[in-house]
Amino acid sequence: MNHQFTKYVLAGILGTVLMTIIMIMAPNIGMPEMAPWKLLAGAMSVSITIGWILHFIMGITFALLYGYVFAPNISITNIWLKGIAFGIVALVLAQIGIKVMGMLFEMPPMDGSMPMRLVAMTIGHIVFGMVTARVIGK
Repeated sequence: MNHQFTKYVLAGILGTVLMTIIMIMAPNIGMPEMAPWKLLAGAMSVSITIGWILHFIMGITFALLYGYVFAPNISITNIWLKGIAFGIVALVLAQIGIKVMGMLFEMPPMDGSMPMRLVAMTIGHIVFGMVTARVIGK
């Protein structure tokens, strides 16, 4: 298998793991619960296991997008800043995806106020972007 592709998949898995750890810890520091695996499972009426699988597939997909599309076309040289920029792009794309899902499926309610959810989502996606950028490198 292509070494580059494997590296991108690994970056997506690691980024998703760290982002997920932050999501799981978020309620302990006053942030709303952030559980996209539950959101996906509830919206699509599938098991929570399928929700988890879809959550990781999305993380891998975003890392592939970073490696093949974003990184080669963005001239930011600092890997951490590039990761932050990608995390923000990933956040915007995820929000668009949630809106589209909301038009297709009945979405379960989300906890917390919108500003607090936005802060939590931003932190999680920036961490995802930074981990992905660092693993993939320049």
